Parts: sequence; structure tokens; C-alpha cells
Amino acid sequence: MFILVSHLSVTDDKLLNSRSSRNFQQKFPLVTEGQSGQNHNCMDSADKKIKSVKKIRPSVLSTEEAQKKIAEMHLVSSTLTKEPGVYLMKNAADVIIYVGKAKNLRNRVKSYFLSNKDMPNRVKHMVRQVDRFDYIVTQTEVEAFLLEASLIKKHRPKYNIRLKDDKAYPYIKCSLNEDFPRFYIARRVKADKSYYYGPYTNSLAVRITMQFLNQTFLIRDCSNGFMKTRKRPCLTYDMGRCSAPCVDLIDKAKYKKGIQKSLEFLEGQQEKTVNNLEKQMLDFAKNENFEVAAKIRDQIKSIKSILEKQTVVSTDQIDIDLMTLFKQDTGSLVEIVSVRKGRVIGSRPYFFNNNNMGAEYEDERHWFVSFLNHYYDDNYVPDRIVIPIDIGRELLSLFLKVLESRSNKKVSLDHVPHDKEKDLVLLAEKNAKIHFEKQALLTAKKDEGLKLIQEKFKLPEIPRRIECYDISNFQGYESVGSQVVSFDGLPSKEDYRKYKIKTVVGPNDFESMKEVLSRRFAHKELPDPQLILVDGGKGQLKMACEALEAVGRSDIPVAGIAKARTESSFDKQEVSATQERFYLPGRQNPVIFRENTEAYRILVSLRDEAHRFAIEFHRKLRDQESLASILDHIPGLGPKKREALDKAYPTVEHLKKATLQELQTTPGIDKKIAEVIFKIFNP
Repeated sequence: MFILVSHLSVTDDKLLNSRSSRNFQQKFPLVTEGQSGQNHNCMDSADKKIKSVKKIRPSVLSTEEAQKKIAEMHLVSSTLTKEPGVYLMKNAADVIIYVGKAKNLRNRVKSYFLSNKDMPNRVKHMVRQVDRFDYIVTQTEVEAFLLEASLIKKHRPKYNIRLKDDKAYPYIKCSLNEDFPRFYIARRVKADKSYYYGPYTNSLAVRITMQFLNQTFLIRDCSNGFMKTRKRPCLTYDMGRCSAPCVDLIDKAKYKKGIQKSLEFLEGQQEKTVNNLEKQMLDFAKNENFEVAAKIRDQIKSIKSILEKQTVVSTDQIDIDLMTLFKQDTGSLVEIVSVRKGRVIGSRPYFFNNNNMGAEYEDERHWFVSFLNHYYDDNYVPDRIVIPIDIGRELLSLFLKVLESRSNKKVSLDHVPHDKEKDLVLLAEKNAKIHFEKQALLTAKKDEGLKLIQEKFKLPEIPRRIECYDISNFQGYESVGSQVVSFDGLPSKEDYRKYKIKTVVGPNDFESMKEVLSRRFAHKELPDPQLILVDGGKGQLKMACEALEAVGRSDIPVAGIAKARTESSFDKQEVSATQERFYLPGRQNPVIFRENTEAYRILVSLRDEAHRFAIEFHRKLRDQESLASILDHIPGLGPKKREALDKAYPTVEHLKKATLQELQTTPGIDKKIAEVIFKIFNP
């Protein structure tokens, strides 16, 4: 059960009287035990109401004003409840900058506003930005752990620990909730009644394994939509690689036997699979069915080649994650080695420099537990977890409850490895050191490049967050804009945005850029960049400056990047090329970077990414419009049939490749219309 409470602000004394407390309960009703199954809906609704609070521009406070504000915040936090829960720190623009959990909300929040000289500078900087805070009361600390991880994932606060690499490692997912299950590549573990195997560090190996399972056990690899439209087996069946459940050539029971065998393989029972296949091969050979026997022989060879690449470290059929921690002054790295059913399937590093360590100023134990909480919010919880530090009996007992709540099974969490695990821990420590040195070198190069950008562009601070914008259209048709973002010199794809131009008619990149920037900075809840980069020369730069001034954000630095040009003529034998040029407001001559510098690579790659992102969006809209215009001229094709076609064939290319039989079997499309469509694309 979660209890939602509205924000507390030092600028609103009404919060301290009982009347305003009753008003808050009317605006954000408490969740009763009978409503506990609707916790998330209540949270989402209340979250929308909190976001509706009027946002103001952050103001720069003097030291004296900041100290007075912190003292007032300390007074306000003294009125909080002593129950467990989650608190959300917000700045003056009403943006969440930090999410934390607490066993005692009053004591935990109040501790931020005490005169603590030992508090790290990062935390002091965060506290100075806090203008108000919200809090959510939970029944238990376990609920607070779970809720904190969900809120951090949703809001991505600036001062919380960031797991940047968790999307890079795939799982093999088996959709057991379907009549005819299939295998997928998944990046997140969800409670959807599916089986997940992994995480694997090599995406190619995952695809090869899935291909092997599909071909060996005749598992379908088509989408559900494609399967429903089939009236005859596809080419995969003709090649002997699928059992064609789409046209009922196999019943559910027999199909699921193949699924069960493939799951046994993934669960570590590879020897059993090999023995069964060898028995089948011999039986077919005795019956002189040598073609089928040869296929099974090839399957056995494939299995053995996969097994040879996996290191066997234990005969215990359990799943284990072993973790090590490597630290230096520049940051920390957590190395996770995943063992599944006694076999090592890979290791994955998580590097944290001083910019993404989070604002937790407790000891190392709390920081590491925060990491574990975020990591296992999205990843599979194994049977046993070995961690590198002793987190203490109280934290250990609490976090075990969190893990068991997520996985619905008994979990072992220990900081002392078993004897047979020690060699693997040593290997993980060696890998951690190698990965740390590699990441530290990369981080140092990126920092060097960002500092050079700051120096050349004369920026007030290092441009940790850079936003780049580009416009794409075809003679003014389907004009779109793109926003790509880099953080610490690396792409931040979750911050990418697409804009369909609404107010500009015709090919006018200048006005289109102005519209995009105006719409972007209408969203005050998004963090401010330290630099805006627009694709274009002085014209686009001028429009960007006007757009920022119109929304009152002329304080944000902006630069334009003009593409390099190649110049040649018949009169000269030499071909000359200009460099990438960067234009700044109020400066006549462009800024030039050497091509071998990290600063040049950061800026140019960001521009290229914005260009790619804009073109892809433009092509997608153009294909949709092209398809719509073609379908408009087909008699008898009403809105419902159009919708059915759009689902089955989203682009013109899909329709061109469709056979007449496939069109005729599309749900909602009769034979006459299917023939008309086929003739249009196949005259």
C-alpha cells in the first residue's frame, strides 16, 4: 500500500496548518488497504497532478539566501511522518532531481538540511538546488525499495545513480502464455508468464542460439500477426525448419513437446538433448532414412560446438551472479559474472565515474545496495548472489526480502564465496581491473573533449548535456525535426525526440528550426542542456537564438555547425575541401576544431546522428503518406479495411512484396479488393 502526499515547499506556510493538510488529503486521497491492488494507477494519477504545479525558472541564490532556505527546509522536514517511504527532491522548476527511500522519512529527509561539513560536494550542490519535496508513505521498507527503483526508472533524476549499460545485454524469452510459443530477444525481464534465460553478453551468440533452437526443434520464428494471416505453409516449412502451426499441421501438445526440449537445452540439460538426438539418429539410420539421420547428425554437431564455447564451473544446477568491485579516485566499476546451470554465460561491467555515482552520501554499503536495487529491478534474479562487501545484517535481511518479493522464490545473498567459486571471483576481479582501465581512459578522453568545447565556445560550464537539432524535408513536404542528446560525450538515446512540423508551410528550415526549439523549451520539466547545437550555418543559428529568446531561454549557449564542402573546378588540378565550421552568436569567423580531437568527434558525430534520426523519421512519414494516397483511389476500401491493411502492411514496400494469396487472406480484405491492390503493384 502506498500513501501519496503532495509537495512541501518553504514558500508555502499553509502547509504547516491542519486545514491545508485536509485539503491535501482531498486532492491526493489516501490509499486504503482495500485499494492496494491499484497502487500504480493511484501513483500515476497523483503524479500527473503533482506535475500540474506551476513551474518557475530556477533562480540563483546568494550564499546567505541559500543558508536561510536550507534552514527553512529543515524546519519543514521536521513535520514529516516517521513511517517508511520514498521522497522526491525537486528544484525551483519543479523538476525531480533526486529520489530516495527511508525507513524513517522525517529523520532521513531532515538529515539533508543539517550543517554537515562531511557531506560530499555533490550532495551539497544537490541540497542547494532543492526547492521543495514530495513524499510517498509505504507500509514497509521493502515497498520503499521497490517504489524507489520504479520512480528512478521513470523520472531519471539528475543526482541518482545511473545504470547506463543495462540495455545492451539480451535475454532469450520464451512466450509460454501463447498457444504456440516462440523465442524472442528481450532487453527487460517482465512479469508476463514468460521464461527468460540470460543475460548474455553477445547478441550474435543469442541470435545463433535462437536460430539453432528454432531449426532443431521446429519452433516458429514468425510474428503473431504474420502467423494469423497464413493459409498455407511458408518457405521456412518447405525447408524443413518449422512445423507450420500457422495452418494446423501440428497440434498444440506435439508442438509444446518441442518447446519443452528447447527449454531443457537452455536450462543446462544439453547432454540429455544430445543423447535423445543420438538415439533418434540411430533409429532413422536403421530404417535407412539417411537424409533425416544426417540432419540430426548436423544438429548434434551444432549443439556440441555451442557447448565447447561455454565454461563449466560447477555441477550444481543453480543460477549464480558473482560480483566484484574495483575502485580508484576517478570512479568505481562493478563486474558481474553470470553462471547459469553451472555454465558461465558471460560477464558485464558497470562503470561509475564521479558524475554518475549518485548523491547517496552514506557509506559504501548503502551505495552498493542502491546499485543492486536498480540492477535487479530490470534483470533476472538468480538463486544465489555473491557480492564483494559485507552490507551488514540489517541491510542484508531487508534486501533479501526485496529480492524474494521480485522473484517469488528463495534467494541466497552472501559476501563470502564458496571454495569452488573463489577462482571465478579472482577471474572477475581481473576482468574488473581491465574494464575499469578501459572505461577510465574513455571517460578521460571524453572529459578532455568536453573541456576543449567549453574553452573554444567560451561556455560558463562543461557541456555535460548537449542537444543537437536538425530539420529534414523533401521540397517542403513532410517536414520534420529531430532532437538527439549526448551526456558526458556519449549518446543518450532515451532523450531523443521527433517533431512533426505543424506551423511552417514549404521548405523553410529556418522557421522550422524556430518551431522545434520553441516546442522543446515549452517542456520545463526536461533538464537544461549546457549547449545547443543546430545543423546549419548562420541562418539556422539566428533562428535558434530568436526561438530561445522568445521562450525566455537566451541564457542557454547555442552554436551552429556547417558541413564541410568540397570545392573543385576545371581550371585547377587540385581539389580543395573546407573543414567543419562552428558558428557562435556575435562572432563573424567560425570556430575550427582539429579533426583528430575528441571534441571534433563528439560534435560531428552528434550532428550526423541528428541528421540520420531526422531522415529516418521523414522517410517513415513519407512512406505512410504514399501508401495512404495510393489506397485513397481504390473503390470499396473503407476506413475499417484501410486500418486492417495498415496493420498487416505498414509501408508501400510491404504491399509490393505481398503475394495475391497473402492479400486475399488478410483479415477484413475481400478477394476483389485484394486483386485490385495486387494489380496496382504488379501491373
